Amino acid sequence: MVNTEDKCAIIGYGSWATAIVKILTENKIYVKWHILNPDVKQSVESEGRNCKYLRDVDLDASFIEASEDINHVVEGAKVVILAMPSAFIKKVMEPLTLPLSDKLVISAVKGIVPDEYIPITDYVKSHYNVPDNQIAIITGPSHAEEVGLSRWSYLTAVCRNLEARAMMVEMFSRPYIRVMESDDIEGVEYAAIMKNIYAIAVGLANGLGYGDNFIAVLIANCAAEMSRMFESCGGATHNVLASACLGDLLVTCYSTYSRNRRFGLLIGRGCTVRSAMNEMTMIAEGYFAAKCIRHTSAQRNVEMPIADMVYEVLYHGASARRQMRDLTTKLK
Repeated sequence: MVNTEDKCAIIGYGSWATAIVKILTENKIYVKWHILNPDVKQSVESEGRNCKYLRDVDLDASFIEASEDINHVVEGAKVVILAMPSAFIKKVMEPLTLPLSDKLVISAVKGIVPDEYIPITDYVKSHYNVPDNQIAIITGPSHAEEVGLSRWSYLTAVCRNLEARAMMVEMFSRPYIRVMESDDIEGVEYAAIMKNIYAIAVGLANGLGYGDNFIAVLIANCAAEMSRMFESCGGATHNVLASACLGDLLVTCYSTYSRNRRFGLLIGRGCTVRSAMNEMTMIAEGYFAAKCIRHTSAQRNVEMPIADMVYEVLYHGASARRQMRDLTTKLK
């Protein structure tokens, strides 16, 4: 149960972090918000808005304490939510000296730790000694922009601790948000990683001029690849049809809000990988995920031609047109 005196630390100040702050403060949960950008910090404190991300979303500043000091933010918090791009997790967390082992740590990051080929939850466990039953994920097919507009959305609270899941349902439920529960940490986290790669693939296809018929088959095959990766995880039953898996895949592949789809679209239209990155105002997590999944699928001997195609285009400069043409013979 969430008590009014409980504090929640939010690490990150981008779109999804801002949407999470909106949800929590609407539920009268006091938020200690780690904001490294001085302009964003000032706008949150003086205007109740993030001047850089979701600029039109009003936040209840009476329930927010913003700070550039990560240790101050974490101190006294019962729950710590990680909501930064995965590419920055090491740099952002490096100054943290306080322990996390006595807190519920929730990852809202849909990516991997660069150069370590591990999901965020594994990184938190290994570097901060957080027990399994205090590791959680909040995820789902929910773009921050639509949460900011209070449009009907679904989230999934993922944790092996039943009591912690119940608390998360209470924290994140709103009249426009339904929160479901799962204990499938590994499956849900890998789904969140892989869907960004597949959104890049869809963007590539769109940019190259492929139509709806092809895109439908491409996404169906993406879901099949996800299922094969799930099977390699072993252990618990992983449901690729769950909204946190298939739903998140679909919204990331089709939505105009999807930065990963847009990244692929730019490359498909002729931009180099570097120029596409420079044109993006936000991080495309799928770029880093492609390298991780290439490494993981090779280790586990999982056949993933779509993810492999994206990797070849992003990291080896392969022709997107030629790679997509070759892929057409492998889809079923």
